[in-house]
Amino acid sequence: QVQLEEAGGGLVQAGGSLSLSCAASGRSISRSTMGWFRQGPGKEREFVAAIMWDARAGHYADSVAGRFTISRDNAKNSVYLQMNRLKPEDTAVYYCAASQWTTFEPDSFDSWGRGTQVTVSS
Repeated sequence: QVQLEEAGGGLVQAGGSLSLSCAASGRSISRSTMGWFRQGPGKEREFVAAIMWDARAGHYADSVAGRFTISRDNAKNSVYLQMNRLKPEDTAVYYCAASQWTTFEPDSFDSWGRGTQVTVSS
């Protein structure tokens, strides 16, 4: 089982940027599809972005497309989420997740980090 640990959350004003990172340990994630999810106050967890093991393809929720960028560094066993032009509605706990399958299907992710809080003030 892979362990995932997120970092980089914090408080930012609307329009600002934050960069999240996710460090994996326990096994290599070089063949895993990696994703970011979030859960806002009073909301269900939702998909944000995902990236295939070879970084050839990324997939984004409509709400973040064009503002967020997911990337990975397999040599560092890590995945990242660059968030630009942040909005108050982006406020949530952000979770890193791993899937053994070559798919962006949210239900395929079976390893999860504990999350990092992102708060965007208006």
